[in-house]
Amino acid sequence: MLVLSGISKTFDPGTITEKKALSDINLTLEDGDFVTVIGGNGAGKSTLLNLIAGVHMPDCGSIQLDGMELSSMKEHMRARYLGRVFQDPMMGTAANMEIEENLAMAYRRGKKRGLGWGILQSERALYREKLAMLDLGLEDRLRSKVGLLSGGQRQALTLLMSTLRKPRLLLLDEHTAALDPKTARKVLELTETFVAKDHLTTFMVTHNMNDAIRYGNRLIMMNAGHIVYDVKGEEKKKLQVSDLLAKFGAVSGGEFANDRMLLG
Repeated sequence: MLVLSGISKTFDPGTITEKKALSDINLTLEDGDFVTVIGGNGAGKSTLLNLIAGVHMPDCGSIQLDGMELSSMKEHMRARYLGRVFQDPMMGTAANMEIEENLAMAYRRGKKRGLGWGILQSERALYREKLAMLDLGLEDRLRSKVGLLSGGQRQALTLLMSTLRKPRLLLLDEHTAALDPKTARKVLELTETFVAKDHLTTFMVTHNMNDAIRYGNRLIMMNAGHIVYDVKGEEKKKLQVSDLLAKFGAVSGGEFANDRMLLG
């Protein structure tokens, strides 16, 4: 499904602020893989996601999705193939537009726009059906402005929008980090439901080691721009947080000192 070969990225090369973010990354995701990606600050996990999304371009290497080369494709062109949920709940929706208008934009992803009616009655029925899955009462608020929703409601709506048209790849960039624990759990449960329902290939960056273990069929740990641990299947199911801490200590040569991840 997704093949990364020889991917490297350095920010501000040749300057005093030069930062080598990724070094010769090779990674293959199979169709239907739900991969959780974990690592300390500066490990390169968000940079890797942003390279896949097209926010940054790699210095070298190849990114292929279903055999299609993405390496030089602009971000807005890749958007027709990718679903994405950001860390900031405010980024995935248009606050001044109604809930049904946001859903209509997502429903038309990758399609040509015409001069017909923006939202058909048949589409409203679909939107109500999909919103009911969120169990947030939003199916009765189609005409409400999205800016009136809470952060958790907006993030759940963004998740729905990103999967409304089945993407070839779903990218989740610490999408529960800004939410309170109860709301974060709700959004993660919805994530698991949507991924399983449509058999979505998913790449989820998280700072929470428990979530990285609990969700998905595969776990990747990154450190200093490298993939240092890749585990899946039954081996992943048996993992404990203590195992991840020990692994990080072994590859980094020191104690794990990321308070954010330890508290998570």
